[in-house]
Amino acid sequence: MLALIRRGLAALLLTLFLAACQVIPDAGRGPVTTAPPPEPEGPSEGVLPTDDARHRVAILVPLSGDNATVGRAIANAATMALIDTNAQGLRITSYDTAEGAAAAAARALDDGNRVILGPLLAADVAPVAAAARPAGVPLITFSNDSAVAAADVFVMGHVPEQSVARTVGHAMQQGTRRFAALVPRGEYGDRTAAALARSVSDGSGTLVASERYDRGNTSIVSAAGRLRAAGGFDAVLIADGARLSALAAGALVRGEVRPNLLGTELWSGESAIANASAMNGAWFSAVSDERFRQFVTSYRSRFGDAPPRIATLGYDAVLLALRVARDWRHGTAFPVAALRAPDGFLGLDGPFRFGADGVGERAMEVRQVGDGTITVIDAAPARF
Repeated sequence: MLALIRRGLAALLLTLFLAACQVIPDAGRGPVTTAPPPEPEGPSEGVLPTDDARHRVAILVPLSGDNATVGRAIANAATMALIDTNAQGLRITSYDTAEGAAAAAARALDDGNRVILGPLLAADVAPVAAAARPAGVPLITFSNDSAVAAADVFVMGHVPEQSVARTVGHAMQQGTRRFAALVPRGEYGDRTAAALARSVSDGSGTLVASERYDRGNTSIVSAAGRLRAAGGFDAVLIADGARLSALAAGALVRGEVRPNLLGTELWSGESAIANASAMNGAWFSAVSDERFRQFVTSYRSRFGDAPPRIATLGYDAVLLALRVARDWRHGTAFPVAALRAPDGFLGLDGPFRFGADGVGERAMEVRQVGDGTITVIDAAPARF
């Protein structure tokens, strides 16, 4: 049964990904391999490898330290993509950024890699780009920080501003015009607050009130109480994860006072929000989970545990590299212009494309929380 699931996942994804790019698959492609994948290939020891038949692609993620669980899951997912597609034209090598992002980039360049998938952390983008730029090697980072995007740095992470814009747009279509914000102090709060203000203004709505808080139980509840006392809004954005959002909802929804609650992509995959009665009717937006569930089953069968939600970026980055490699002549630089295909690409997380600014645009669906369930009420577009 697991082998069937793997074959189904591979066939579906490869067909959809190639079809979205209007590419005809190679004739005579062999069956999908279902054996457990090998360990990610490590970099060479001071020897510049040569590959006459394969393009060298580096994955820069933390493989040790505090973020090793996420980094290894991304690397594992990349290996899965190679096996599921029976790819022969790429050689993927993983490098540990926890030992120093600049050093990892230098090793990747010494090994002859012509494109870097990664790094994961926004703080690592600058040192990696500084090493890669003189060599003409672009980055496709797994970060979701749009501020790091550049002509040769493409942001593949799920950008929270897009989730906020999608949800606010849906709310305004339903007649909501007066908004409030409950956002944490720090970079994420700054980004979501700015996205809310921009989206409300673009839709000719009004941002009535905003409260900031330090991430913690008592702080968010107190901020929610102050917001409720201020009143005058129809909907409030809670820019936090499921647990703290549920606490805030309990303070916001009292008696006859029941504003529309809006969330961000942080609620995706968090079933706990469906069990909080105060969250009933809340809306949030995220990429579709339709193919993610099948990916989880396949990943678990190979590696023994469930992957974090972000692991799909490793899978989709390899699919992207495979697509571009079809028009990439050996011995030449990575064709960066191909990343800006206006029709975009298709992967586990649905359609995506890179804008002129290098930020990945995602097709997101709107979901609603209600009575122990989370349902899709406005599907993501199938393509751009």
